[in-house]
Amino acid sequence: MLLDAVPDHIQSRLADYAKLLRIDRPIGSLLLLWPTYWALWLAGDGSPSIGNVIVFTLGVFFMRAAGCAINDFADRDWDKHVKRTRDRPLTAGRVKPREAVVLFVGLCLVSFLMVVLFTNTLTLYLSFGGAVLAFIYPFMKRYTHLPQLFLGAAFSWAIPMAWAAETGELSQLAWLLFTANVLWTVAYDTFYAMVDRDDDIKVGIKSTAILFGDADRAIIGVLQTLVLLILVLVGQRAGLGTVYYLSLLAMACLFIYQQFLAKDRDRAACFRAFLNNNWAGFAVFAGLVIDRLIA
Repeated sequence: MLLDAVPDHIQSRLADYAKLLRIDRPIGSLLLLWPTYWALWLAGDGSPSIGNVIVFTLGVFFMRAAGCAINDFADRDWDKHVKRTRDRPLTAGRVKPREAVVLFVGLCLVSFLMVVLFTNTLTLYLSFGGAVLAFIYPFMKRYTHLPQLFLGAAFSWAIPMAWAAETGELSQLAWLLFTANVLWTVAYDTFYAMVDRDDDIKVGIKSTAILFGDADRAIIGVLQTLVLLILVLVGQRAGLGTVYYLSLLAMACLFIYQQFLAKDRDRAACFRAFLNNNWAGFAVFAGLVIDRLIA
């Protein structure tokens, strides 16, 4: 194989970069991708521009990787105290802080160039907001118990960008999708934060899991219900049909399953509840695609 010809120290370096950028863990990219596709398929009435699909698919993966790099840079001193993160390349010293910053800037620039070259002016203006959100989110856990809200905004900003790229304008539907995705992100990232809650309390990291306390599952349930209600409203405003509403029923069933998984607040089970949201996002995307195909 070609990789066998690469010296071992370079292979090791590349493996650490891959771990820093979470290339080996695509779940974050998928959670970004499905809502972006919701926006593209709705804005494009079921037939989005192939160019926009390619640009935003690549952009999602690049910006998620950039977000991981700046997140680990921000948390490099705290991650060593958290069981799940203490062996990350930056925390363990295998990657230098300046390398993470260079990767963040480089990936942001590549994403920005794609927007400049292949989309329109409105999308270009919106991209600055996305870069700011990607940069500030990792630092919010120092100052507020609502860093998940900032993550939700960062993870949802591709929605208005995709809508603008596809239609040249922003509509109420775009902002309804944005709102639904912010709430959904807060819900599933609270499951994620429940995994680290005990460690985070010890080192002083703030999160919604800590803020919600024993009411965590109840509040997640409220957020999940609001997500479904807003997506029902989206379906009504967009004139979507039965298949779309069946996909929302599938999402609701998955939400119930996630609540069941997290009932005892076991770390591994909460992480499984977080991961399960990939299927919830995919279910809605599949419903949108099929609904538009048969409309």
